[in-house]
Amino acid sequence: MLRFLPDRLVCGIRVLGVVLWAVMAPRLVQATTSVTPEEMAQARRWVAARFEKAEPPFSFVYGGKASAELLKTWKLERASRKLDDQRTERTLTWTDPKTGLVVRCVAIEYHDFPTVEWTLYFKNTGPADTPILENIRALDIGFQRGGEDEFLLHHAVGSKSSPSDYAPLETSLEPGTTKRIAPVGGRPSNGQWPYFNLEWGSEGMIVVVGWPGQWAAEFARDGGSGLRIRAGQELTHFKLLPGEEVRSPLIVLQFWKGDYIRSQNVWRRWMMAHGMPKPGGKLPPPQLLASSSRAYAEMIKANEANQIMHIDRYLEEGLKLDYWWMDAGWYIQQKGWPQVGTWQIDTKRFPRGFKPISDHAHSKGIKILVWFEPERVMPGTWLHEKHPEWLLGGKLLNLGNPKARNWLTNHVDKLLTEQGIDLYRQDFNMDPLAYWRKNDAPDRQGITEIKHVTGYLAYWDELIRRHPNMLIDSCASGGRRNDLETMRRAVPLWRTDHAYKVIAQQCMTYGISLWLPFHGTGTVGCVDAPYYGGGPTPVQPYAFWSNAAPSLVWGIDIRVKQLDYAMLRRLLGQWRTISRYYYGDYYPLTPYSLEKNVWITWQFHRPELGEGMVQAFRRAESPAGSTHFKLCGLDPLARYAIIDLNENKPLEMRGHELMHNGLPVNVQTKPTAVVVTYCTF
Repeated sequence: MLRFLPDRLVCGIRVLGVVLWAVMAPRLVQATTSVTPEEMAQARRWVAARFEKAEPPFSFVYGGKASAELLKTWKLERASRKLDDQRTERTLTWTDPKTGLVVRCVAIEYHDFPTVEWTLYFKNTGPADTPILENIRALDIGFQRGGEDEFLLHHAVGSKSSPSDYAPLETSLEPGTTKRIAPVGGRPSNGQWPYFNLEWGSEGMIVVVGWPGQWAAEFARDGGSGLRIRAGQELTHFKLLPGEEVRSPLIVLQFWKGDYIRSQNVWRRWMMAHGMPKPGGKLPPPQLLASSSRAYAEMIKANEANQIMHIDRYLEEGLKLDYWWMDAGWYIQQKGWPQVGTWQIDTKRFPRGFKPISDHAHSKGIKILVWFEPERVMPGTWLHEKHPEWLLGGKLLNLGNPKARNWLTNHVDKLLTEQGIDLYRQDFNMDPLAYWRKNDAPDRQGITEIKHVTGYLAYWDELIRRHPNMLIDSCASGGRRNDLETMRRAVPLWRTDHAYKVIAQQCMTYGISLWLPFHGTGTVGCVDAPYYGGGPTPVQPYAFWSNAAPSLVWGIDIRVKQLDYAMLRRLLGQWRTISRYYYGDYYPLTPYSLEKNVWITWQFHRPELGEGMVQAFRRAESPAGSTHFKLCGLDPLARYAIIDLNENKPLEMRGHELMHNGLPVNVQTKPTAVVVTYCTF
């Protein structure tokens, strides 16, 4: 049975229904997101069984024979090295004495989290082509549950530019059923989300597939209490040429005991420690950006003068930016911004390039973001005309081609350096899967995808090596490339192309925050603003907070001097005050819902600071009257000073009151956003 997550009390128990959510008491949840010895012991036992006793957590078929039988007869070598205090790398290498195929499993065991990850590598060290290697499942494990509680799979909608982007889902895995999940078209979070949390009873396991291509995952129940999980690249059926090496998707497992939402917070902490980019050695701070894209049809009507004017207008109004954002359309083109493939600045509009703009911004303490979409190539552009041999199907730049990748790396690096660009933004507005598969011979199915994916990651790794303080933004028609391998190198500053819609954006923050601590979207500060357009717009706090996220992009028409800038400054100041809490533990306090007649509410909590915030949204058709929201993770004995940012009147409550009786909220207007901060004293 599949359903949106509507009626599970996220602090640890179940409730009777949506209406009762906000009035029934949750289990008292204290600051218990620290990893427990039991969880670490469970992970250690699993690693020992799989990587010390060589019971591989993967499978493949080679020459028509299953790996489970083949590997028993192949030479096995083990190696281990300590990477740092938190990680040990374990490498298992099997060699086929007949064909020279080498299978290498590189695993990392974490000592600060109950987590293990691994990637497979296949190399032909023989003098001839290998037999067919197929059905590679980077994850292939089976296990039995104890107790009577059925397996429950937590997963999510990916991004598809719709109101339901990142919606949390639940599937009950009944005996004899199989749940298969895969994205659409080769972009890894296009429609489906490559992050899973499998729950049974009071324990579970997070399963993540890191692959910026076409993956598939399968959860198959037997008739009793067993479950088998298989995941990997969706299609593999190929021979390897002499000397050729390929890799599998990254697999990550994290073991947990307790309750589901606590496990998600342990995951968020692991992401911040090990799964996110750290330019200059630090996590990216919450940031405010702005662009003129709505006013100038992206950058089609932009020029040097109006970009500098926009920067100055923000500063004139006291709206201090972290980045000035220059999006699609700045390059030479004749048919609009989608005509990509000539990565040269249009000197008709920018006769001196971007340097005057970046120099001006830098002099004001503002950095520069610039948009690229290198993989898609359109007719009439430089790449299309000069290097058709680099293109798949005449449209997809093949990053598996070393010459194409080297040219792109050097060309973009030169632009970043010479033009003073501080943040590299990469979009990808096409589905690559058909181009990859059409390029494969019958005995090489999956190879083009593997080489493109590894080339894409190598391209970013080299950019990061050359620019270690630079942040990368991943955008693929919004958020369709947010797999873990990508998220280790980038952040999604534009999580969806379904922008500015207030209820949809509330729900996206609700869903994506379970998995990614850092993400962003745009705001115009008014309800359901159109994607493009200029002119005056009202400033509505409800709309601003509905779009608020760790990264926020202004889309207002700063040319209009009649906007309520005093309110904009106030909202920005409040966002700056609360933004540090986005890296805290995350607790949904109401069910997920796109309906107009409900509240939607969540909490971000920083237990190490004794501080946090609550964001509550009363939608336009929700019932009148006061309500209570039961908080999570607090110290029951501590006193908390609570401040509603709208009223700025402090309230004092004990932790146990806030968790048992709830935070009182009484607003009569609708729609309304309530933002509350709290701290111990």
